Amino acid sequence: MADFQAHLEELTGLGASVYALSTDSTEHARGTVKELGLTFPVLYGMDGPATAGLLGAYYEKRRNLIQPANFLIAPDRTIAAVSNASGPIGRFVAEDAVRFITFLQKKAADAEAKSAEAAAGK
Repeated sequence: MADFQAHLEELTGLGASVYALSTDSTEHARGTVKELGLTFPVLYGMDGPATAGLLGAYYEKRRNLIQPANFLIAPDRTIAAVSNASGPIGRFVAEDAVRFITFLQKKAADAEAKSAEAAAGK
C-alpha cells in the first residue's frame, strides 16, 4: 500500500483512483493508514474467505489475510488487468499500474486519431 501511496499523485494525474481492501480490524487498519500515511480509501474488516472467493484471490487462513489482488478497472467499468499473488513474489506494483494505464491511454488516443483521419477521408 505504501508503494501506491508513493505514486498516488502520478496515478491520479492519469485519472486513476486507488482503493484498498483489508481483513484487518478497525484499530489495526487505522494504525496501518496512519503509519503509512495513506490518503486513499482503505476498506477494512473484510471477511477474508468470502472476499477472497469473490475476487479469486489467495486467502491465507493462518494469518487471516488475502494476498494482494490488484484490479485495473477501465473507464467503461470492465476489468482491464488483474494480478493475484500467492505470496511476496510477483506482486503488482504502482509503476506497473502507471505503465499499463499510460499504454491504454496511448492506445485509445491512437485509435481516436485513426478514426478521425478515416472520418476526414484521409
